[in-house]
Amino acid sequence: MADYYIGLISGTSMDGIDAALVHGGETPPRGIHYHHHPYPGALRERLLNLAEDRQAFSLDDYGRLDSELGVQFARAALDLLEQARLPATQVRAIGSHGQTVRHRPNGPNPFSLQIGDPNRIAALTGITTVADFRRRDLALGGQGAPLVPAFHNACLRVETEDRVVLNLGGIANITVLPRDAGAPVTGFDTGPANVLLDAWCQQHRQQDYDAGGAWAASGTPDPALLKQLLKHEYLARPAPKSTGREEFSLAWLEEQLARLETKPAPVDVQATLAQYSARSVADAIRQQAPRTQRLLVCGGGAHNEDVLQRLRSLLAGVQVETTAALGLDPDGVEAQAFAWLAQQTLEGKPGNLPAVTGAASPAVLGGIYPA
Repeated sequence: MADYYIGLISGTSMDGIDAALVHGGETPPRGIHYHHHPYPGALRERLLNLAEDRQAFSLDDYGRLDSELGVQFARAALDLLEQARLPATQVRAIGSHGQTVRHRPNGPNPFSLQIGDPNRIAALTGITTVADFRRRDLALGGQGAPLVPAFHNACLRVETEDRVVLNLGGIANITVLPRDAGAPVTGFDTGPANVLLDAWCQQHRQQDYDAGGAWAASGTPDPALLKQLLKHEYLARPAPKSTGREEFSLAWLEEQLARLETKPAPVDVQATLAQYSARSVADAIRQQAPRTQRLLVCGGGAHNEDVLQRLRSLLAGVQVETTAALGLDPDGVEAQAFAWLAQQTLEGKPGNLPAVTGAASPAVLGGIYPA
């Protein structure tokens, strides 16, 4: 019987698809291979245009993009299998998070919208695909996110120390893993991680991201700008909560800069954004998990040594390291989580944690698209 699963996700950074192959016959599931599939050509720009309302988008445009993205997700899975030299027949299912283009979990008609047609993924790969993970949780009154804390709980919780898992994607989210087995797992989005850093770097240096945080490290945080950014009401909002580009965008940053009497140099803005990401994470941990002994970092931001150093300075006494120290590739953790969630769905097991999302009850997540 096939015991392998594939997880696919493209996060808030919208730079491409992370694909992970895991062995589902083990507890916790063991990662076998990881692959990053960059978006081709101008696809990323079109996604950003849609996600940030940069230009009018028709239903025809939306439909074509959903279809095209489904093909890209399928190719990411097929490339992963080719690299791992594993036939598709050995994979029981693909768990595809898709690409979030709008996340509105609050208000009278909350929703979260992911695209990347799972029908095409199933048809092109010949593998049963599980997708649309967020909306059942939303239907139960939850935020629909974050969903990875259940995986963190299965793989990284121990009874010997209090841990927090920090995912530094476009948005930062934490999972609080108490050592006390009777204590609930909690977690939420803390605010921006890379989304503002990347956007500012692209605008001023024509680079997709600030490699290692070197540019930010060469600047000095501007106290007035940092104070202004920390006023964002999301940071004080109680959990459960989740956020995205809808609240933290380059347009919002420009609005904050316009309120300053003196605008900082671009390099100092970058340094301020790095401090803002680290500070919002550290404040959340101090408030919600003051007993934390170890902070395990994953996501693209795990390679930003400048942000990691800022976290170490802000969280004295907490050991800050990436999940690689425990054998989990920091680039592939979220993708592995959706492989695990696909397995949960096929086995009829819940994939959400109501203490994290605010849902009324645990639920089996996602829709199943047979091969």
